Amino acid sequence: MEQKHRVVILGGGFGGLAAAQKLKQPQVEITLIDRRNFHLFQPLLYQVATGSLSPGEIAAPLRGVLSRQKNVRVLLGEAVDVDPGARRVILRDGDAFEYDSLIVATGSQTSYYSNDSWREWAPSLKSVEEATAIRHKILYAFERAERAVTPEEARAWLTFVIVGAGATGLELSGALAEIARETLRHDFRKIRPQEARIILLEGAPRVLGAFPEDLSAKAEKLVTRLGVEVVKGVMVTNINAAGVTFKRGESSELLAAKTVLWAGGVMSTSFGERLAQRTKAETDRSGRIKVQPDLTVPNYPDIFIIGDLAHAVDEKGKPLPGVAQVAIQGGVYAAKTIRARLKGKQQVAPFHYFNKGEMAVIGRAAAVANIFGLHLSGWPAWLIWLFIHLMYIVEFQSRVLVFIQWGFEYLTFSRGARLITGTAATDSVTKPETMGNTGDGR
Repeated sequence: MEQKHRVVILGGGFGGLAAAQKLKQPQVEITLIDRRNFHLFQPLLYQVATGSLSPGEIAAPLRGVLSRQKNVRVLLGEAVDVDPGARRVILRDGDAFEYDSLIVATGSQTSYYSNDSWREWAPSLKSVEEATAIRHKILYAFERAERAVTPEEARAWLTFVIVGAGATGLELSGALAEIARETLRHDFRKIRPQEARIILLEGAPRVLGAFPEDLSAKAEKLVTRLGVEVVKGVMVTNINAAGVTFKRGESSELLAAKTVLWAGGVMSTSFGERLAQRTKAETDRSGRIKVQPDLTVPNYPDIFIIGDLAHAVDEKGKPLPGVAQVAIQGGVYAAKTIRARLKGKQQVAPFHYFNKGEMAVIGRAAAVANIFGLHLSGWPAWLIWLFIHLMYIVEFQSRVLVFIQWGFEYLTFSRGARLITGTAATDSVTKPETMGNTGDGR
């Protein structure tokens, strides 16, 4: 019996899933390993964080997605080491899996720029758990403001700071502004949620630095129109229970805020670091591994790196962005290359990223998009954003649910997933001494 070509795929995100689905050849045996049992549609994670969608509406069980593809085995586990000489991947529980081709699509993790103590006070948005923690933090702030004893305390609870004005920062701040101005405006008796301060901090001279300048300006105008204060050219120096300290020029300022959200940069995962060590591969400042034109690690043609962990460049030598489209096309390319090699073709054309454009949504009927060089903003960009995001959600059932939810939200401004679940650092707030405890909740 002919030995099948063993492909191990690490990560069931956009890149890993695309690679698996393009390797349906019977002579290929695929083992897809992920530390989660679901594929997460990360571009809509901010909608979970702001109560528009529930986690189940943007996630799909990997086994269910790949159930009809009989040459794929899905396993729950986390890769922690690799032996490139022996062609083995080692998991955290000690299990090892041999491969003929390895596709690494483990993604990235949030970077706090060597200030990991900030994580406690400023959660990022990379996982379902972080999204629900942010939702908790946002909704809890309004609840605590309603119980505040002094105007200063209420003001601190109603001040929200988002650090980082990339696509995630703009999406979060725009959604937060709509929650305060519309969704919650009639829900409280003591506070006025629409008076909440939402501040977007950015170190660069403009928002959406990866976008063309005209779209960056339009995005800032759209988010400002929602009531968000955009502060550019500043550097955050500290985040703690009191708020955010930042430098503007030579002066230092403190923003008293109980809710700080992190939409800053990304860095390599611990597995990515170990892989770079084992293969002696060169990395960039973020820890991404510099790959060959065919997305393989130098000196290891059997190891492909795709998605956020790969430092790949375009024809002009410019690094490719860490977006879903790059990961998907990388996964398709890796699968195509493996298929070509199985047919005896060792030389394949270099990976070419086809840039379909970029887009960011700011709020209701407000978005910016660069589609094939065509710059759009406002309503047209928002409609394109809706269509593309619905199209790329993996499960049909989820597409229908999200479409219905979006339609209802558009008509009513309601957000159906406004649940405060789990615990957060803010739950341990000490009770004001001026409030007595009658024992009956009054």
